[in-house]
Amino acid sequence: MRTLLLALAYDGACFHGWQVQKNASSVQQTFQDAVERVLGERPDCKGCSRTDSGVHANCFCVSLRTSHPIPCERLQAALNHFLPESVSVLDIREAPESLHARYSCLGKEYEYRIWNARARNPFLRGRALHYYYPLDLELLGRAAACFLGPHDFSSFCTLDGRDRGDLTRTITRSEWRREGDSVIYTVAADGFLYNMVRILVGTQLYVAQGKIKPEELPRILEARDRSQAGPTAPPQGLYLNRVFYRGLTCSAAGFQGEFDE
Repeated sequence: MRTLLLALAYDGACFHGWQVQKNASSVQQTFQDAVERVLGERPDCKGCSRTDSGVHANCFCVSLRTSHPIPCERLQAALNHFLPESVSVLDIREAPESLHARYSCLGKEYEYRIWNARARNPFLRGRALHYYYPLDLELLGRAAACFLGPHDFSSFCTLDGRDRGDLTRTITRSEWRREGDSVIYTVAADGFLYNMVRILVGTQLYVAQGKIKPEELPRILEARDRSQAGPTAPPQGLYLNRVFYRGLTCSAAGFQGEFDE
């Protein structure tokens, strides 16, 4: 048996999230259908995350085990032949037998994209949040810095039974940048809670609006109370951007590095 790690990219506007849904199209269902057509078997595909409806991925990792001898390059080409244009296999690597796309992951990086102009951009419909009020990046930067380091993010997650136990996560990157009329928030951590990035964004937009001061964010973190933070930002601006394993990084360019066993 071989363990393979695959890097996918997908347009989340076309799907109701990664996980298989009973009455809706999912990335997992679409991907497993393509795998079955190529390999003649339907292996259990493990995703690195649980992206919600409308959320995109510049890079999303999937692990599976198979006895089929097809080389990785041929498997990539065959899968892309059967997948819709909204999903692409970027890269495939042979992986250690014990590797699991989710449980072996050391961390992830997300981007949240905002179209910050008075007029909406029809070409970004479903792919960025249109926010026409001016955004002060210096103010947003001060807010973003408050989240760095280890914190209990109970105030910044939706508790629905997915996350149990310790809700402490360590954020290693939290910053805003502007590219023309696009404003992008980048956040990296050793793990994320349900809706955590979208609530971080929604809260920082409250800071931009003057409804919350940056100096209040440490208190909101300490409160461990969802009602103290801002709203959950819409899903269409959110992208899973990079995924980290021991010795290996997955990005829109595929895999970089080698597995450190």
